Amino acid sequence: MYLPFLILVLDAGYNIHPTLYSLIFCRFNLYVQFLFDILCPFYMILASIDRVLITSSNARTRQRSTHHFAYICIISGTLFWMLFQTHTLIFGSIIEYAPNYFLCYFQSGAYLVFIAYYAILIKTILVPLLLITCGLWSVKNIRTLRRVRVAPVLSMNRITTAADPHPLLRARDRQLVRMLLIDIIIYIIFNWAVSVFLMYQQATQDTIKSSVQNLIEVFIASVSTFSNHIPFCIECYTNLIVSKTFRNEVKKVLLCK
Repeated sequence: MYLPFLILVLDAGYNIHPTLYSLIFCRFNLYVQFLFDILCPFYMILASIDRVLITSSNARTRQRSTHHFAYICIISGTLFWMLFQTHTLIFGSIIEYAPNYFLCYFQSGAYLVFIAYYAILIKTILVPLLLITCGLWSVKNIRTLRRVRVAPVLSMNRITTAADPHPLLRARDRQLVRMLLIDIIIYIIFNWAVSVFLMYQQATQDTIKSSVQNLIEVFIASVSTFSNHIPFCIECYTNLIVSKTFRNEVKKVLLCK
């Protein structure tokens, strides 16, 4: 987790480029970047699925939202992605984008096409689709719970109605809707740039480019990669702004209550 940060400090602060001096280090750096780039949305999807389970009106479905089940999903999913991303340890290389300008990336060809379609399919289509589906499903479950009421209780003198089992559901419903929609919108906005750039690379990989064009592409790649990580850095702050309940819970944690 600290490796990309360490590389950035050495690169920007001391003009040291460790990924350009060692092919092993270059490939390992690419592996770490690709791994954490997919683990972040994967954990977000797991959290969304947990919201679906915990808001279900079915008691058996709610019982599946346990720590044991969460540990199994997190560990098995993490191991799967760790094995799946090992391709970067093989195909990563140090390439010369311009005269005397080297970059730790992938050579043009079939593998770059695979990376482009992988980013488009997973990051641009599949992840947002799953997040939207789970978010709408959670909202539907909460609205279903709002309509569930305890049957009236008949007594000797009067008819009374049991208390609403979810008295704060309406406020939490609105807050959950806002949090889900904002998380999804932010993720989509800041992740489309990488996929568009990879599609452009795939379409122009056989085109002869000047050194200036190569430098511009390197700059765009750096900006799009940076924007790709913004949603996971600001999600906590957006939740603090949107949800009063979230602010109260954070306050309790900070005050050790």
